[in-house]
Amino acid sequence: MTTLLWGVLPYVTLVLLVAGLFWRHRYDRFGWTTRSSQVYESRLLNIASPAFHYGILFVLVGHVIGLFIPESWTDAAGVSEHTYHLFSLYGGTAAGLVTVGGIALLVYRRRTRAPVFRATTANDKVMYLVLVAAIVMGMVAKLAHSSGDGYDYRRSIAPWARSLFTLTPDTDLMAGVPVLYQVHALIGMALIALVPYTRLVHMFSAPVQYLFRPYVVYRSRDVGQLGVRPERRGWEKTDV
Repeated sequence: MTTLLWGVLPYVTLVLLVAGLFWRHRYDRFGWTTRSSQVYESRLLNIASPAFHYGILFVLVGHVIGLFIPESWTDAAGVSEHTYHLFSLYGGTAAGLVTVGGIALLVYRRRTRAPVFRATTANDKVMYLVLVAAIVMGMVAKLAHSSGDGYDYRRSIAPWARSLFTLTPDTDLMAGVPVLYQVHALIGMALIALVPYTRLVHMFSAPVQYLFRPYVVYRSRDVGQLGVRPERRGWEKTDV
């Protein structure tokens, strides 16, 4: 079971992610969108959307630092384990709360605004459920092991995550990981696998071509310019 969960399932998740992105880009380019509902309601969205996006951005940055920056690097930078633990605990919890708050407001908006609710699909509901579960379980795991310097996942979960990219998964590292962290990791993999098949796919979109497009030149309309005549009120005559 350990090999299946921590040695096979991560690669199944990666295959589903890559295959889903390829399929969406190849066969569903018009569906590669957030399916924005701003046209139906914007007041709540203007609060909920920034809260969610900024919160989830900090959550992702925290995971990247925690999983892929070795402990030796932070030690070399003069960051003690206790300092790192406090930053991870308070910073991660704050980012998680902001994200969950944004999601809660988004869900409230979808449930109480009829046009937005009618535009909500079963796919959206599953996405919200898994996303909230992943974030909440991460906060619960962190808070449940917050005493002292907390659980040092950088000596177990982080090396395991990095070993996946070298195609030599060290599954034994996950054997002694607390159950809450294991559940968080499993839900996280489920979320990653779902990304290409939900509106979350837009996180892989970036208007890179915008940086290289030609300049758009705007010119004022000069009445005296050749070929331009002043506008006149009323109907124009036709030759018909």
